[in-house]
Amino acid sequence: MYVVITMDKFLNSSRKRDNPEVISNIEKKQKIRKYDDSYLNFGFTSTVVANVEHPQCVVCLKVMAVESMLPNKMKRHLETVHGNLVNKPRDYFVSKLKAMAQQKHIFTKQATIPSKALLSSYKVAWRIAKSKKPHTIAENLILPAAMDMVSIMIGDAAAKQLQNVPLSDNTISRRIQDMAEDINDQLIEKLIGNDFAIQLDEATDSHNDAHLICYVRFVVNYVFHEDLLFCKTIVGETKAADLFNILDSFIIENNIVWDRCFGVCTDGARSMAGCYNGIQALVKKKAPNAVWTHCIIHREALASKIISPSLNEVLLSVIEIVNFIKTRPIKSRYFKKMCEDMGAEHTSLLYYCNSRWLSRGNVLKRVFELRKELHCFLLEQKKYFEKFENEVFLIKLSYLCDIFEKLNVLNVSLQGNETHILQLTEKITSFKRKLVLWKNKMDEGALNDCFPTLYMFLHENN
Repeated sequence: MYVVITMDKFLNSSRKRDNPEVISNIEKKQKIRKYDDSYLNFGFTSTVVANVEHPQCVVCLKVMAVESMLPNKMKRHLETVHGNLVNKPRDYFVSKLKAMAQQKHIFTKQATIPSKALLSSYKVAWRIAKSKKPHTIAENLILPAAMDMVSIMIGDAAAKQLQNVPLSDNTISRRIQDMAEDINDQLIEKLIGNDFAIQLDEATDSHNDAHLICYVRFVVNYVFHEDLLFCKTIVGETKAADLFNILDSFIIENNIVWDRCFGVCTDGARSMAGCYNGIQALVKKKAPNAVWTHCIIHREALASKIISPSLNEVLLSVIEIVNFIKTRPIKSRYFKKMCEDMGAEHTSLLYYCNSRWLSRGNVLKRVFELRKELHCFLLEQKKYFEKFENEVFLIKLSYLCDIFEKLNVLNVSLQGNETHILQLTEKITSFKRKLVLWKNKMDEGALNDCFPTLYMFLHENN
């Protein structure tokens, strides 16, 4: 009988749990307690975590579970953890609560301003790097100018906040380095696991420091990407082995697989293009499937250097005249004053640089535009003036201006992003066909369409 009653009691209790009305009553009994002001007597306030109110001790700032929102549990925490504060009056805990609120406000304020100042510092560093200005310009010019503008437009209080932005030269240098490393990491992350081709060039800056520059092109999601992979300073010699060690060290350090390299493009220098000991041969040892290509822009520049002896004599004479004036400051100032008095469009000549492919056309064009001013000036100097009295010399000079201008246009069109060998070869082929057309036009005497400078000079001088 006892067993039967017990089982009935168990069955009745299970039926009660399955009853929806009983479940709703249980949920009502499990309702979460709300914070009461009397809990501060035990040293507890409330804080919201994930939209739920939790008790928090104002002494140790510990956030307790929701179930601890009971007077006996709060009292137990006070007695066990802060036993020396059991008999403290309520005013003591009120002062602790105010101090905690003030501490939160100060922490929030101090955390917000530096984050904005840090972002501002990176923004300024990015603009300085983009404009290629010295790092000291931020602290010496940008910050004072920004404070002046903010002080006038908004007020002195807002201007003083700009002093929190770190803009020293060392800070700007670190910011630029951080951004450069981040960009490099993003590029390496995209490059790993994809096929790629590289283009190498060795260049020397104005301080005679040699650099190895490497560009990379790869495919991500069927889209071509090309970017500057690195620019490393060459410390030792510029032999092929030294240059390849710089490239190989970078590839290994960044976990890039050599077998993924399917192309390398360089200029025609022996250290680059040598098929036995050049970079071309060394890269093929690491990447057997890599195909070497001679840079088509470099080939075009080399081909355009070969001119007839008579035209080359005119070019050398122009360079000699330019150096005679530009290398002597007094003569350069006198020539500038003469150009201003004669109402010339330009007041100075341009230096010729053999390593700059667009230099010859620009120098010849400037000399031809100032030919009258140069004749007057050189006549006073009693040197080289007979060149500008010779009609054959001027005819050849005007022709060189036209042909080098066309070569410069071709050279610029071969440069740029997202180009490929088929497109560039088509431009070279088209230019060669134009040369034939211009030759036929010249034989017919129709110069106004193909050589406007030469036509203008011949027309002016009958």
